[in-house]
Amino acid sequence: MIPELTADCVHCGFCLPTCPTYVLWSEEMDSPRGRIHLMDARLDGTVALNATVTTHFDRCLGCMACLSSCPSGVRYDRLIESTRHAVEQEYQRPAGDRLLRGLLFRVLPHPRRMRAALRLAPLGKVTPLPKRFRPLVEMAPRWRGRGSVPQLTPAVGARRGRVGLLTGCVQSAVFPDVNRATARVLAADGLEVVAPPQGCCGALSVHAGRLDEGKAFARELIRAFTDVDVVVVNSSGCGSHLKELGWLLGDEDAAAFSAKVQDVGELLGQLGPRAARHPLPLTVALQDSCHLRHAQRLPLAALPSLTRIPGLEIVEPAEQDLCCGSAGIYNIVQPDAARSLGDRKAAAVLATGASAFASANPGCLVQISAALRRAQRPLPALHPVELVDASISGVPAGRLRSDARR
Repeated sequence: MIPELTADCVHCGFCLPTCPTYVLWSEEMDSPRGRIHLMDARLDGTVALNATVTTHFDRCLGCMACLSSCPSGVRYDRLIESTRHAVEQEYQRPAGDRLLRGLLFRVLPHPRRMRAALRLAPLGKVTPLPKRFRPLVEMAPRWRGRGSVPQLTPAVGARRGRVGLLTGCVQSAVFPDVNRATARVLAADGLEVVAPPQGCCGALSVHAGRLDEGKAFARELIRAFTDVDVVVVNSSGCGSHLKELGWLLGDEDAAAFSAKVQDVGELLGQLGPRAARHPLPLTVALQDSCHLRHAQRLPLAALPSLTRIPGLEIVEPAEQDLCCGSAGIYNIVQPDAARSLGDRKAAAVLATGASAFASANPGCLVQISAALRRAQRPLPALHPVELVDASISGVPAGRLRSDARR
C-alpha cells in the first residue's frame, strides 16, 4: 500500500456514477471513494481486514472506470492491486472461497489444463455441485478452440518491422483462432510476427492479489520476448497489466518491455493498411473493454482499423463506460453482481439491432455471450481483429456470422 496515493483522493465523488458496483447498489463503501476511505482506515489502524471490509474490496471489479472520471488523477488501479495483495496476506478467507480460488489458479494460467477443464464442463450440468462452484459450469464457453498460432509468420512483401505476439492463457485455450487472425492481419500489413513459447503474463494473478505469483509469471514472460520492435497484445486485460510492469517489477528490463507493449487495435491504427480490404456488409456492436477504455486510456482503439473495411457498420451500445461484469475471475467469485452487469450489457448490445458483437478482451466475449444465451438471443461473438482478417481474406459476411462462436 502506498499512503501517498490515497492522499491524492479529494473525495469529490465524480467516480461514483461511473462505478458499476455503486450503480448497482448505491452503497458508499462499494464505490472507489468509499474503498479509498477503507484503505486509509486500514493504514491508520482504525479498521482491520475483516470479512466486512474485505467484502467491499472483493466487490470491486477493477474495471478502472474511476480512472477516466477522476479529476485528481488518483491511481486507483495501483491502490486496489496493493490492497488485494494485503487481503491475501492478512485475511483468512472461508474454506470454500480458498478452495475455489485455489482451483481457479491451478487451471486458468495453464492453457492445457484449461482446455481439459472445458472438455469436462458439460459433466457439471448433470452433476450436483455446491452453489459456489456452479458459475464454473455456467460461464464455460460453448465453443472449443483448436490449433495454435505458428511461431513465425513471415511478413507479406517488404518487411515493415518484427513484432512479438502474446498468445495468452485464456486466448490460447479458448480463442486460438483470434491469435491466428492477429498473426495473419499483421503479416498481411507487412510485419513479421513471432510467437515464442511463453507462459502466463500474470495479469489474472496480480488482479486477484496473488502478487508474488503474478510477478514470477511476468519475469518469465519478459525473458521470452527478445529482438522484437513491439509486443502485440490482443487481450486488453493482459495489455494493461503488461504496460504496468515497469512499476510493478521496478527494474529497467521491465520498463523497457512495457514501453514496447501495444494492443493490436492500437498498432493497426498507427500502422496504416497495406493489404487490400474487401467489403464486409455487416452491422457489428463494438463493446469497448474496460482495460482499453479506462486502464489504457484507449477508447475504441479498434475503430480506426474497422472503419477501413468497406461495408462494415460499427454501432456502439449504450453505457459503453459500464463494465460487463467479466473482470478476470469476478464472474466466478462474485456471480450475482456479474450476472446483473452482464444482463444489462447484453440488453444494450441487443438494443443496437446489430447482427454480431465484438470486443477486444476474451473475458468480455465469454461474459456477454453467456448473457445473450440467457436472454435466448445469442449473437456471433468476434474479436475486432477477426473482422479485419475476414475483410483481408475476402470471407463473405454470411459465412463469418455462421462460423462465429456464440
